[in-house]
Amino acid sequence: MTIESLPELFVGPMVRHVSDTAVTLWCVTRSQQPIRLVLRDTTNQCQLFDEILNEEQDAQVVVGQHAVLRMIHVTPSQAIIPEHLIEYDLQNDAGESLLPIRLRYQPDIPCHFVYQPMLTDVLHGSCRKPHGEGEDALLQVDTILESAILDNNSRPSLLMMTGDQVYIDDVCGPMLDAIHQVITLLGLHDEQWQGGVVNDSQSLFKSDANFYLRESLLPNCDTNRALHEQLFKWKQKPIFTSVNSHNHLITLSEVMAMYFLVWSDALWPFVSLSEERVSLTWREQYRQEQEHLTDFVDGLVKVRRALAHISSYLILDDHDVTDDFNLTREWEEIAYGHPFSRQIIGNALIGYGLCQAWGNQPQQLKSLVKKAQEAITSEGLQSHDSLIECVYQWPQWGYELNTQPPLVVLDTRTNRWRSESNPRKPSGLMDWESLTELQSRLLGHEAVMLVSPAPIYGVKFIEMVQRIFTSFGQALMVDAENWMAHRGTANVMLNMFKHPKTPPHFLILSGDVHYSFLYRIKPRNQQGLTLLQITASGIKNTFPQTLLEIFAWCNRVLFGKYSPFNWFTKRRKMMVSPIKPQDYPITLVNQCSIGRVRMDWQQALVDVSVESRKGVVRFPTQSLND
Repeated sequence: MTIESLPELFVGPMVRHVSDTAVTLWCVTRSQQPIRLVLRDTTNQCQLFDEILNEEQDAQVVVGQHAVLRMIHVTPSQAIIPEHLIEYDLQNDAGESLLPIRLRYQPDIPCHFVYQPMLTDVLHGSCRKPHGEGEDALLQVDTILESAILDNNSRPSLLMMTGDQVYIDDVCGPMLDAIHQVITLLGLHDEQWQGGVVNDSQSLFKSDANFYLRESLLPNCDTNRALHEQLFKWKQKPIFTSVNSHNHLITLSEVMAMYFLVWSDALWPFVSLSEERVSLTWREQYRQEQEHLTDFVDGLVKVRRALAHISSYLILDDHDVTDDFNLTREWEEIAYGHPFSRQIIGNALIGYGLCQAWGNQPQQLKSLVKKAQEAITSEGLQSHDSLIECVYQWPQWGYELNTQPPLVVLDTRTNRWRSESNPRKPSGLMDWESLTELQSRLLGHEAVMLVSPAPIYGVKFIEMVQRIFTSFGQALMVDAENWMAHRGTANVMLNMFKHPKTPPHFLILSGDVHYSFLYRIKPRNQQGLTLLQITASGIKNTFPQTLLEIFAWCNRVLFGKYSPFNWFTKRRKMMVSPIKPQDYPITLVNQCSIGRVRMDWQQALVDVSVESRKGVVRFPTQSLND
């Protein structure tokens, strides 16, 4: 198959930020040909928009000869009314639809969305590894939407993805094979760098170490030996798991191709996977990975359909960039101190900015997008270093939605509270300035929904294990990335929850840990505040089941409700109660699933479940009142 066989629009459209005055769609096209957007309110039977888009409405970044990122951001002629069905179509200048029929739930019903500023039904999840075991839980989002559309039921308000939407650092051989074929097909841009054994993308792709051996391409000196251990090595983690970084993505073209392949089915027919491309040593692993990847690819048409019908919002976590991203001050000094690693991390951040963050609040990223348009053109990468510097200096990836209640999304990766006493101690997930700004956002609201990629209140026994390893300078070995790992961050966050003006109805959505759970939290000896922390993870990733059962048992024995050990923890002034799911053996749910939170704000009642195509695990209904 040739490039001429590829549809003009081959990734998306993804419905991103929607408000009463704005509609945002993200997509990737083969060319820069003009696009017409048609918006129609089918409830009121009126046209909201029907124009060929101008440069302001259709911002573009040309990432290859046949690949153009497009952010369509328009103001309708009339305000979008909540709960009204809004149909849309993207057409070429001849009026022909660019959207395939398979994106529709019914042949006679065009792609559409519903604007719902009142958050009464929210889907959320994290950690979607293409070759992870288990079924892609984004398929359940498609099932939920299809049921709501066909049965005229209420639809979820939005989809919140809380981190690790892609795994830049953990890529299986077949996926890397597909990435390179897509790079060639689309003519994605080449690049160069300094400080490596190979110093340009074509030399990398032709290298014998291209598959499964990329760690050998790093420079050989003391600084880079440490970098090797932190970015690319098989990091043995006997307590939790092992992370394979031998196929860590390096170039911007690889990062872009990865995003295209995990969000769309359209490119996969152009990919022909073959174990013959790797050495004999790795062929058995390649075959095993291909089995898991095949299931992932088979579901992409439904994933793409779902993302075309519901507003989605995203925030980064470590695997969107690299494992242990900014975990310690020492990590930052080593990783940013060498031009090769600096470019690898910079490329991942550029990919995050253009493929994820851009759609959250498009107007906030205008200056970054302008810099990207100057640096990435049809002629190739013009000022790559300047763009990398821009994403490194970007002040904040977090954002807030003007919903009811407000949805506040935290950036816990780039504004860290670094340890001054020991460079190997974990950095706080947010620094003092960021936490102060957060507190000002929270004051004055009756209710708030807060998104933290990592749980603020984790499984205490696991946090204790992480603290023990940290005391021996091994924070990286156990991914000590919890809110309690840094004294300053922990104290400020816990004091924030005890503040008398903190919203009395408080929900925390989180992910990261590869299992799901529900905590009910109340300050001891204080009335008026109840927090619910709802953790849903992973979308396509799970925790070793036997190990999780052991941890759950240890946590229950050592840190139960009346355990005296609770008084030796940082959160001793908070009463944390795990809520056991109905008809489930332990409090920690271990399955590929999507979280669902349904709220009755008038009655202050919350229903929580984690859902997969295998079934629904429900938690008892919770009240946010005392």
